[in-house]
Amino acid sequence: MNRIVIRWAIVCICILCHPAVRAQDSLHVVHRFSLDDCIAYAIAHELNLQSAKIDAKITEAKEKEVTGLALPRVTASGQFQDYLKLPTTLFPDFFSPAVYAILKQENLIPQNKPVPQAGLTPVQFGTQYNLNTSLNASQTLFDPSVFVALQARETILELARKNVKRTERDLKVTVSKAYYNVWIARKQLQVVKDNIARLEKLLHDTRVMYQNGFAEKLDVDRLQVQLNNLKSQETEMQNMVTLSDQLLKFQIGMPLQDSLQLTDSLGFDDVKSDLLQDEEVDLHQRIDYQTLQTQLKANQFDLKRYQLAWLPSLSANASYGINAARTSFNFFDHDQPWFKTFYVGLNLSVPLFEGLQKKYRIDQAKLNVQKSQLQLELLDQSMQLELQQARTNLSNYLLNVASQQKNMELAQEVYEQTIKKYEAGVGSTIEINNAEGDLQQAQLNYYTALYNAMLAKIDYLKAIGKL
Repeated sequence: MNRIVIRWAIVCICILCHPAVRAQDSLHVVHRFSLDDCIAYAIAHELNLQSAKIDAKITEAKEKEVTGLALPRVTASGQFQDYLKLPTTLFPDFFSPAVYAILKQENLIPQNKPVPQAGLTPVQFGTQYNLNTSLNASQTLFDPSVFVALQARETILELARKNVKRTERDLKVTVSKAYYNVWIARKQLQVVKDNIARLEKLLHDTRVMYQNGFAEKLDVDRLQVQLNNLKSQETEMQNMVTLSDQLLKFQIGMPLQDSLQLTDSLGFDDVKSDLLQDEEVDLHQRIDYQTLQTQLKANQFDLKRYQLAWLPSLSANASYGINAARTSFNFFDHDQPWFKTFYVGLNLSVPLFEGLQKKYRIDQAKLNVQKSQLQLELLDQSMQLELQQARTNLSNYLLNVASQQKNMELAQEVYEQTIKKYEAGVGSTIEINNAEGDLQQAQLNYYTALYNAMLAKIDYLKAIGKL
């Protein structure tokens, strides 16, 4: 009996610890997020933003590399050679003609003896083992391109940081719209579900009245047809809710298999809150404008770098080395000599002519600066237009929300009065169908107007640089 219990315990433990079971448990993660939670989650997980942050780190690393151009450079080198065969040089034989000339002058040989022609004699120079090491150092003293790069370093880093900030702003806009897109989809689905519940109750009551002889079968059939249509509409809206939900999870970088529940609601007061009233807006504080301004500064530094390329560059260098030559491998013998070399110097480079390449680089840099200036002017005008459009759209949508709210309340009253008339026996199912359809449409119109107003508010906050 104990063995059976132990076996079953082992089987249960194995099943619970199996990776597939653990993975299946990890798939059902439920998140209850407000809009701020979604934005915070997106900032931490969304892939495009993470990529922009990596780009900023790459830029920072490159700028540190530029800083290294102004620092000293020190290198050490060494070389060992073992000549298994010494190099041979053909040495001119200029000794033989001189010797014969002296011998003839001293009458030691006949005067008519021919003097041999000078030839080439193979001679081997050098030692079999050679070793040399050196330590070299150099320091840039004056280089215009390096100095301009150091001046532009902070501007380039600022441009990278602002690109990250702009990507984060765009992400906030996208996530906010996706969040409320899920909200409106779920709200529309809820409206249909509420209407289905009301219609099911009405259909039940009408069937009872029909069975008791107080209603016609036509009334029952009309309500049944309307109910079937609403259930088909419910299925379509459920699919839209699923699609919107998946889109939001994709926008914030959440695994699609996780469950996401929205905790924020949306009302008329939410749309009207945090809106500026006749306040002066400095559009030049928008991240778009600041980023383009920084890009203009970077282009101006680029132009300056090419303009100063005509100046000479100066660097200092020094080298210290030791070497030894041996006929046998005895470099560790302290009695044998080592020879030292040491020098310091300056290198001056003066650009004189490079095929007009510098001129055309300067022309390109000037055009890039002019292009950035035009883009700034165009962005300024487009921001003004964007602000005016955002204000107008928001004002119109707010008016529309107020109108649709009154219309929804009126449709609710009409529907309730129609139900009372029908229950009193003085109304018809046609009137109920019309009232129910008007109420559903009024509710959908109200929530759609509320959703559009919130999107207009998001665009407005983006236009004034508050996102």
